[in-house]
Amino acid sequence: MKLYIVIEEDRHGFFVAEVPSLPGCFSLGRTPEEALTGMHQVVEEWLQIMANYEPEHEQRIYSC
Repeated sequence: MKLYIVIEEDRHGFFVAEVPSLPGCFSLGRTPEEALTGMHQVVEEWLQIMANYEPEHEQRIYSC
């Protein structure tokens, strides 16, 4: 699986790696390389969590 990863420097000098297609999937580092290295673990964990995720059924009430 290929993922698009964005790495940006924040205002405090840390680097943030993020996968836009995976909501909430990001990693921080003191260097871009450190942020990217952490991202591999984060993506793996994110995919494992989502594989087991079952959304709650929405209750809908309709007026007739």
